[in-house]
Amino acid sequence: MLNLKQIRYCLDVMAEMFPDADCELVHDNPFELLIAVVLSAQATDEHVNKVTKELFKKYKTPTDYISVPLEELQNDIKSIGLFRNKAKNIQKLSHRLLDEFDGEVPQTIKELESLAGVGRKTANVVASVAFGVPAIAVDTHVERVAKRLGICRWKDTPLEVENTLMRKVPKDEWSVTHHRLIFFGRYHCKARTPDCDNCELLSLCREGKKIMRKRDQIIK
Repeated sequence: MLNLKQIRYCLDVMAEMFPDADCELVHDNPFELLIAVVLSAQATDEHVNKVTKELFKKYKTPTDYISVPLEELQNDIKSIGLFRNKAKNIQKLSHRLLDEFDGEVPQTIKELESLAGVGRKTANVVASVAFGVPAIAVDTHVERVAKRLGICRWKDTPLEVENTLMRKVPKDEWSVTHHRLIFFGRYHCKARTPDCDNCELLSLCREGKKIMRKRDQIIK
């Protein structure tokens, strides 16, 4: 496991590599962000952005989403995985926003988690990006990088990864660290093809060292 000094070094390297890391889901307001993040489960941000480009022209408010038949909304997002379930959740959360929150997206993580289709990760993203609440949303990239580097344990659940990162990263850096970990995992430390040969963190990365040793053995 990395100590705090080593973690600090990792964070600084990621900051140099991705100084402009930010949410890549295109949106103009908290409600659009909420819908985009719900759609992004098991889908790439790039794919979601293609769908929401037209979706957000048709649907502007929670009322718009519940004013059409479920089948119509499903058809509008059918190219995204789990589109049937996501369409149901979008209509359910739209009803709840209107009934409980005057049609506005709530700002607390607890209230966000009360919405259909909104888990811990989604709530953290919306609270952080839309409202500036310090948070670390643990998606597959964040979890993979944190475990490969040894910031967290391999057996840790996403919630345990989140709690560990919040303990070891300064609170005022939680949100930006979330984005930098995502960028590092999405564009550098990829799931199947991590760029270990050109990684400044290789000397600290337990998984990277294993990969390089295996490569050396194959070459020999």
